[in-house]
Amino acid sequence: MAEEILSVRGLHVYYGASHALQGVDISLGDGIHAVLGRNGMGKTTLCNAIMGLVPVTSGSIRFTGIDITGLPTNKIASLGIGYTPQGRRLWPSLSVDEHLRLCAVKQSPWSVERIYDTFPRLAERNNNSGAQLSGGEQQMLAIARALLPGPRLLIMDEPTEGLAPIIVEQVIELLRKIGSSGEVSVLLVEQNLRVATSVAEDVSIMVNGRISTILPAAQLSTDRVLQEQLLGVGVHAHDAAAEAQPSTLDAMPLEELPAELSVPRNDYTPPPRWSRNQWEKDSTVAPKPERQSPALGGAVIVAGTFDTKAQELTFLRDRLIGQGLPVKTVDLSTSGKASSADIPPHHVAAFHPRGTVAVMTNDRGTSVAAMAEAFAAWTQKASGIRGMISAGGSGGTALTTPAMRTLPIGLPKLMISTVASGDVSEYVGPSDIMMMYSVTDVEGIHRISARILANGADAIAGAVRFGNSNPFPVSTNKPAVGLTMFGVTTPAVQAIIAKLTDRYECLTFHATGTGGQSMEKLVDSGMLAGALDISTTEICDMMMGGVMAATNDRLGAFIRTKAPYLGSVGALDMVNWRAPETVPEKYRDRLLYEHNPHVTLMRTTAEENERVGGWIAERLNQMAGPMRFLLPLQGVSDLDRVGKPFDDPGARTVLFDTIRKQFQPDSNRKLIEVDCHINDPAFATTAAAQFAEIAG
Repeated sequence: MAEEILSVRGLHVYYGASHALQGVDISLGDGIHAVLGRNGMGKTTLCNAIMGLVPVTSGSIRFTGIDITGLPTNKIASLGIGYTPQGRRLWPSLSVDEHLRLCAVKQSPWSVERIYDTFPRLAERNNNSGAQLSGGEQQMLAIARALLPGPRLLIMDEPTEGLAPIIVEQVIELLRKIGSSGEVSVLLVEQNLRVATSVAEDVSIMVNGRISTILPAAQLSTDRVLQEQLLGVGVHAHDAAAEAQPSTLDAMPLEELPAELSVPRNDYTPPPRWSRNQWEKDSTVAPKPERQSPALGGAVIVAGTFDTKAQELTFLRDRLIGQGLPVKTVDLSTSGKASSADIPPHHVAAFHPRGTVAVMTNDRGTSVAAMAEAFAAWTQKASGIRGMISAGGSGGTALTTPAMRTLPIGLPKLMISTVASGDVSEYVGPSDIMMMYSVTDVEGIHRISARILANGADAIAGAVRFGNSNPFPVSTNKPAVGLTMFGVTTPAVQAIIAKLTDRYECLTFHATGTGGQSMEKLVDSGMLAGALDISTTEICDMMMGGVMAATNDRLGAFIRTKAPYLGSVGALDMVNWRAPETVPEKYRDRLLYEHNPHVTLMRTTAEENERVGGWIAERLNQMAGPMRFLLPLQGVSDLDRVGKPFDDPGARTVLFDTIRKQFQPDSNRKLIEVDCHINDPAFATTAAAQFAEIAG
């Protein structure tokens, strides 16, 4: 080795009580050196330790002979080390060119112009913000940003993660150019085995916080058996759901490996990642079983961040146990600290689609978002949950409530939160989460917090204990159906209910944005036998930015479940805003109607109706179950009739013509035109009869 660019000796790093790096030794000269290993082995921690982003307990890190151990990150970077972290971490509001100009350095061999020559795609997208780039473009920009200061060493953590195959090939080619230029040495942390062995001269295998083996990349790339033993692929595969035990050969030096492991397999192409799915395709090795759903035996879940809220969450647990209820605690911490909960963080994180590594990123924002996604997936897989309670601030609330929303309507769920006295729609959504204001911050047990927490625990205990009792005073065997209603379609819905009530239990949902979502959640859960979706107005708000907006999944439950669906165009003549002064400037010259001091309605135009009609027709065409869609030709709301403020035959005709043109009828799917107003008795008669036909 002509020059030792990087020398790491005896490196130890802890996260609380967790010993992440355990005496790591690694050296790098010119060219590219790859570090390989399964998830959670310490690869990202090694990168962060070199860059000064995590404290080093003991050991040394030297760069071009300079001891950089313990130096601040900005000083390390100024010495000539570039870093492209996992997750890219771009500024979403800055354009590509602003990113590059911000990082450009005089006298660096890498100018902005050279970057554009190297990455033509960035030149094409130079005015786009970081948030507007594709994953591959973001990775190009992250690499370019690290190259601009002219580093002598470039550390790259998972540069091909989540990229399309064609973009991966571009990254491989770029790495080869960088490695052969002699300008920059590269320490490459990668899970893509093919990428690592294609560009690196040699590789280090990391197992449980140690470098167990260093060997030529060419040798590892052709020997499948060696890959199985050193990396845990194949029968030793480690996936996001189950902890694999390292082979006894993992820590064995190369020269001590059994002779049969050193025989090259030149006819073998390594898999891109050591994942079970890839090995199902590329080998006959039996895959590991699916991760097991947690069986909780009818327990109440106490969930939250035990690294910061252990005292409060334990108080809830003990209060519930005192009520005679079985309890399981679930830790949603992302700090890496040791956990005392029944279900520790890494067990929950394993349920993220990309595994634990996607959650434990050392970046609080991305970690919290990923843990929330993982906990929601964990909750959906779990069996035997009788209720769920949590306590926390805005972060803890954002962590826990997505999982609560996945639970069935009616199953008790309670969030004690510092944000519960404000707008909680983003936390509750279409679910029945009980929000309790904590009054004081959720920080310690005192005379106020103890009372609030006890009330919350007692409330969830009562709901759980009496959950099997029938709260409905009159028993009924009628199937339940949902109806969407708005103020301007109330006469229609009330008349329909009068015609159905002898056969169905009718549940109305106010079309205020969450109303449609709530109805569809019940359809997804099998609690409704069908729906009469008379008031689809939330779609207008979704498309025009109104305050009572549906989500893009509107009508999705009927596509998924094939439940009987009767829909109509109720109140598609309007978009909802709050007080008049809240109407966006671009809409101030439109036809506005002050429904009350807090609600302002805006008449939709012909162009807007064309867009709405096309969106609805596209969704209706995906429904394979029995469905009817009704067009009331003389008006779609109480304001859309002759002499009323929103009477606009032209806009109405465009809406109907667009649906007619794009709707694809078949034996199950029919478009019904009714020559009356939506609130006329004839419409209710037709709607009830058509629903009876499809629902039986």
